[in-house]
Amino acid sequence: MIKLESKVPEGNLAEKWTNHKFSMKLVNPSNKRKFEIIIVGSGLAGASAAATLGELGYKVKVFTYHDSSRRAHSIAAQGGINAAKNYQNDGDSVHRLFYDTIKGGDFRGREANTWRLAEVSNNIIDQCVAQGVPFAREYGGTLANRSFGGAQVSRTFYARGETGQQLLLGAYSSLNRQVKLGNVTLFPRREMLDLVVVDGQAKGIITRNLLSGEMERHMGQAVILASGGYSNVFFLSTNAMNSNSTAAWRAHKRGAAFANPCYTQIHPTCLPAHGDYQSKLVLMSESLRNDGRIWVSKKAGDMRAAKDIPEEERDYYLERKYPAFGNLVPRDVASRNAKYVCDEGRGVKGTRAVYLDFADAFKRVGKNAIQEKYGNLFDMYQNITGKNPYEVPMRIYPAPHYTMGGLWVDYHLMSNIPGLFVLGEANFSDHGANRLGASALMQGLADGYFIIPYTLGNYLTTEKPEKVDTDRSEFKEAEENVKESVNKILAVNGNEPVDEIHKRLGHVLIDKVGMSRSAKGLNEAIETIRGLRDEFWSNVKITGKADELNQNLERAGRVADFLELGELMAVDALNRNESCGGHFREEYQTEEGEALRDDENYSYVAAWEYKKAGEWELNKEPLQFEYVKLSTRSYK
Repeated sequence: MIKLESKVPEGNLAEKWTNHKFSMKLVNPSNKRKFEIIIVGSGLAGASAAATLGELGYKVKVFTYHDSSRRAHSIAAQGGINAAKNYQNDGDSVHRLFYDTIKGGDFRGREANTWRLAEVSNNIIDQCVAQGVPFAREYGGTLANRSFGGAQVSRTFYARGETGQQLLLGAYSSLNRQVKLGNVTLFPRREMLDLVVVDGQAKGIITRNLLSGEMERHMGQAVILASGGYSNVFFLSTNAMNSNSTAAWRAHKRGAAFANPCYTQIHPTCLPAHGDYQSKLVLMSESLRNDGRIWVSKKAGDMRAAKDIPEEERDYYLERKYPAFGNLVPRDVASRNAKYVCDEGRGVKGTRAVYLDFADAFKRVGKNAIQEKYGNLFDMYQNITGKNPYEVPMRIYPAPHYTMGGLWVDYHLMSNIPGLFVLGEANFSDHGANRLGASALMQGLADGYFIIPYTLGNYLTTEKPEKVDTDRSEFKEAEENVKESVNKILAVNGNEPVDEIHKRLGHVLIDKVGMSRSAKGLNEAIETIRGLRDEFWSNVKITGKADELNQNLERAGRVADFLELGELMAVDALNRNESCGGHFREEYQTEEGEALRDDENYSYVAAWEYKKAGEWELNKEPLQFEYVKLSTRSYK
């Protein structure tokens, strides 16, 4: 059994992080130059961590499979970043942001981590403004805010519909400064394929040079994974096509516990799938739900155009069912309800889509005001669909987007493998069973700018990890393990393309492990995935060689990991006999069709230990709530 120690400090919740920062040990400035740190991933979490640690004087090595760290998927985030500044004077506070986040996650997050996230949120905005991030501003020059799902206050800072891009450019500029100073070394076009553990501590990684195929060994006295989430396990998702789970999954197979894998988020505001040959789905920012009204016809099978459906025959179903929050209910609630009305045959002209209509907003504030707030999103919609959203309602439908599960970490963001830290979406720590909108960017930057500098220093000072030589047997064994895996894939020489197997895996997961699950469907999913895994290893077709540029081989390795991860997602969902947040079991719901939690039996983090392909052992970290009262999550 894995020993799970959360290392949450004692004391009042509001003072835990402040007091703990003082109690942690520091690294002498001159000694920081002696430590080499590996960071895998260059998105917001990875870039901010690298820039901050480089500024402190550590020698940092950053690995990314992109040609430039600014291409990380964080750049695609649209709507905004939360912070409890209370600029609107509408009742916001650190405590309210904390509570909204805990409640939004259906009381399945670690209380102390969530409070810390809310506490440091205000520092993030100051940091980014100082970097020149062009947040939207009010007429008088103050930073503007807008609302997002799961909150009744306006706390989301934004840069039109490209907030992720602007935040990443801020972190990227700080990172490049450290590269220029020699504190950070970038390793582009590298993919981490194994973690090296020496005497129980993470001490390095094995990477493959994606241009030459060469295997490389890299040593670090600590390893930081900031490699993002695993939504591409569904094949069609809003993630960039190269987003994958391999770095985290290979660390999992080396002993790092994987927590809450069934907690995946289906985003309600995306463009509907349009064909069998589509390679990804397109996100439309949740911020659009501030001014857009979601509706469908009251009649099943209604084939009329939106303009021909009179007001009295329209069902604004979120406003009807959840009057307190309306169209700004959390993502899981909005997504499930879109599925329900489409299941009833009330989707747009019989399709799996609902309307997102701005007609009332145009009448209220004018088209120019809406264009100022969302202009690039409207342009993107028109470019993709050929429909002008200023003239006709948008059509949207839920799509896989974010993953709340990830590698288990303690309060210091360190996994159960000493020296292996996990930041951002790659860890499980802050969002429970459902992430509120505009909180992903907040977590990535909180982890990188304001948490890891303290907790990493404490580890280095306390454990004093020594440098090791990459000629050690552990590095040789890890490299041989990677080569064996690559050669095994190439040796199959079957007939089935990688993407076809991945697509079939995605169909199983979205149907059986998607917006709603059942014991019957989950058992069927597990059996189907096992069959797909057997088919992969007996019939997958890989062209090319290992020692050259080979994107087909890259994708095959990632799909091999997805086939194992997909099964664990279904196993975890089957084990959790309750409904909470993004995990909705059809057998466990209230009479009104809302999620029915079982706090007595399932108020824990499910941390799975890898044994072999298709076999895991469950470890539990009990969730304790001292400052919030567990209650039925209601947005009515």
